[in-house]
Amino acid sequence: MHLPPTAPRRWLLAALPAAFVHPRAAAAALPDWRLFAERFLRPDGRIIDTGNAGVSHSEGQGWGLMLAAVAQDRDAFERIRAWTRRVLKRPHDHLHAWRYRPGATPAIDDPNNATDGDLYIAWGLLLGAQLWRVPGWEQEAVAIGQDILRLTLRQQQGRALLLPGAAGFESAAGLVLNPSYIAIPAFAALARAMPQSPWPAIARDGTEFLRRARFGAWGLSPDWVLQPPGSAPLRLPQRWPPRFSFDAVRVPLLLAWGGDAGHPAVAAAAGFWTDSRWPAPPAYVDLVTGEPSDFQASPGVRAIASFVVSRRSGNGIAVTLPSINESRDYYSASLTLLVRFACLATGTPVA
Repeated sequence: MHLPPTAPRRWLLAALPAAFVHPRAAAAALPDWRLFAERFLRPDGRIIDTGNAGVSHSEGQGWGLMLAAVAQDRDAFERIRAWTRRVLKRPHDHLHAWRYRPGATPAIDDPNNATDGDLYIAWGLLLGAQLWRVPGWEQEAVAIGQDILRLTLRQQQGRALLLPGAAGFESAAGLVLNPSYIAIPAFAALARAMPQSPWPAIARDGTEFLRRARFGAWGLSPDWVLQPPGSAPLRLPQRWPPRFSFDAVRVPLLLAWGGDAGHPAVAAAAGFWTDSRWPAPPAYVDLVTGEPSDFQASPGVRAIASFVVSRRSGNGIAVTLPSINESRDYYSASLTLLVRFACLATGTPVA
């Protein structure tokens, strides 16, 4: 039975970030923000992906907005917002092109959006709107949320699922989905800003989807999964390597952050990361062959692992967070700061 979108859910309310309530405490909890901004934030407001030829993504712009708000850095927030709107915002809706390639002609060579990037931009705007009391930013966030629902929401087997982008993920074979885009805390923030919206139902159906979307010996989330039409089981799509990898590591983070540390996908990731067969967690594992990568997980992924294990324990185990200096690239550094934000939001101690 499907509950109405307005039905109360304690886990959903718990997912709302503490920074909405305690912004000053939030600023003190993000000591590496200045170093992050020096390394990855251009003066014009562009967050650069140093591990990927200096491109910029809607994901990174969204994370930049979120982290600048948590750090109470309004100057950085406004620069990030301005660049994002000026360069990435699509002309006919409120979503954003997923990638900017400096030096390319055109720099926006694919106008498709990335749903996770739009979710994070909206969440960041909501954080900034409440912290600095700017109603217009909340209105921008709501407009983004409305267009995410209008352009990417699909009903499959009676359940609400978000496409990874408005175009290119639907075919006769089914829907190609990215489990890491089921960003429960972002859904929670949008649910509060958009009463009577389907965000609670999307969160509920997303967590149920993640129970089924697990593969391999450890039962891990894949980076990408195919939802065939009808009642056919989920499959790993051929277009991408069948891995628990750089996208999928965010699944247990977002579930535990959203108040569902008992979810099977969280338990599976915790088991994988603490498996005694490797001295340090591998960066990824092939979900078909079981073959791990030949290099270790980044500091940012290890930060996620520490957070997940702490939330799973329920005993107040302090999370071990690396310094931003230990991360050579934007993605690892971003994950580290997101884990610090998650610790703040959930009251998880940091060592």
